[in-house]
Amino acid sequence: MLFNSLQFLLFFIVVTLSYFSLKWQGRWILLLLSSCYFYMVFQPAYILILFLTIVIDYVAGIWIEKASGKSRRWLLIISLISNLGILAFFKYLGFFTENVASLFDALNMPHMAENVTELVNRIFVKVLHIFGQSGISSYKDNMSILPIGLSFHTFQAMSYTIEVYRGNQKAERHFGIYALYVMFYPQLVAGPIERPQNVLWQFHKTFAYDAENVKAGLMQMAFGLFKKLVIADRLAMLVDHAYGSPDQHNGLTLLVATFFYTFQIYCDFSGYSDVAIGAARVMGFNLMENFRTPYLSQSISEFWRRWHISLSTWFRDYLYIPLGGNRKGEVRQYINMLIVFLASGLWHGPNWTYVIWGGLNGVYQVMAVLRDKFLAKAGFSRTSPVMATSPTHDLESRKSPVRVVVNTLITFTLIMLTWVFFRARSVSDAFLILKRITTLSFTDRIDTPMNSTEMWFSLFLIIFLLVKEANFLTIPTRSTLRFATLFVVITFVTYLFGVFSSNQFIYFQF
Repeated sequence: MLFNSLQFLLFFIVVTLSYFSLKWQGRWILLLLSSCYFYMVFQPAYILILFLTIVIDYVAGIWIEKASGKSRRWLLIISLISNLGILAFFKYLGFFTENVASLFDALNMPHMAENVTELVNRIFVKVLHIFGQSGISSYKDNMSILPIGLSFHTFQAMSYTIEVYRGNQKAERHFGIYALYVMFYPQLVAGPIERPQNVLWQFHKTFAYDAENVKAGLMQMAFGLFKKLVIADRLAMLVDHAYGSPDQHNGLTLLVATFFYTFQIYCDFSGYSDVAIGAARVMGFNLMENFRTPYLSQSISEFWRRWHISLSTWFRDYLYIPLGGNRKGEVRQYINMLIVFLASGLWHGPNWTYVIWGGLNGVYQVMAVLRDKFLAKAGFSRTSPVMATSPTHDLESRKSPVRVVVNTLITFTLIMLTWVFFRARSVSDAFLILKRITTLSFTDRIDTPMNSTEMWFSLFLIIFLLVKEANFLTIPTRSTLRFATLFVVITFVTYLFGVFSSNQFIYFQF
């Protein structure tokens, strides 16, 4: 059930009205059943996988809290292996099998390569048949039948057992509430990836109807859909055209397509987050912020404090810091940062393009740390550059307007180049695109399925987005009349200029 569909609109209205008409006992049941229905609209049989994850971590949390000594650690390990095992089987089996087979071929061991692929294929097909995927005949089809939102709800479930183990969260005894924590429908399939400390207690409360929450939530949902339908899906027309066959397009076309994709992925993903956070807020729930004007960042490290915040902080708290963070020397710190970003790339998908994307961002981060250390020696004060949620650097706040613009443009350009690997279908395509971009001729003409009016309108939308995000355009909505007027205008503009092609959100595939 896509957020940008009439089906979801009706679903949201019915669930929300029913929610406020019930007491607490009925509310959590309603939300849990609604979340089950929401998930099953996509892939009915895969809800068994989701419930398996829920049962494992629910039991593990209680046992971890009761246990002591080494048994607590082993219970956590079993829980994490179970979660990561399910994720690896459905998402990464094909990727790892192909690479292992290629390694055996390179070592002149073709029989081993054949044996590995045949064994994996038999196991994969048998398991998929259990879930009703009788049309699957090869592990190579794994991405086409990936359980939706698997990476998101797996990481959210893992955060629960880790926090219980650390003593930061009491084990949830109410099975229904814990199940709701994992599969709350607004953020089930694409985040934000929540923490138990922020969400579990909210499911135990009975939130009264609050007009301010309703207005703020509906406005956030409306603008999220505007970003998705009017901006992201419009920019996708040129992006899909150029990246679908990069060998047939010149450098200028690929450069403009990459520029468009930079805003497409932001409007698509932040638009989803806005709808998710807004839908939850209408009912009184507060989910964490996931984006904070990332393209206005003045450094790479600042960008990663503003982009996909729930995932960045997840890797910081559950991988970077446990690896030692910056506490074990400079070299170890750089290695830890590279590991985190490579893992982040692999989290997004089983393809070397994502791994390179993550690695490139990791290199950027290491370079940023080296730069910060140099500036610190020169007498400037800096906050930690590693994926954190701290305020803007002291130095950045004292820069001249010209310097701010220059640094923002440099950061934006570096990030835009990484999106080439994220969007390209293969590594070879990515390098071809970069080669053509860096050797383009400005006498080239843009080959686009969009007419000149659509192109100029797209550029206007990008400028409008940046102006709004820079807070140069703010309209107070506390007044009910102002809220209603603005809400109707945004809805009407979305209806008038939206691209209604049933495009799913980009991050649904992760």
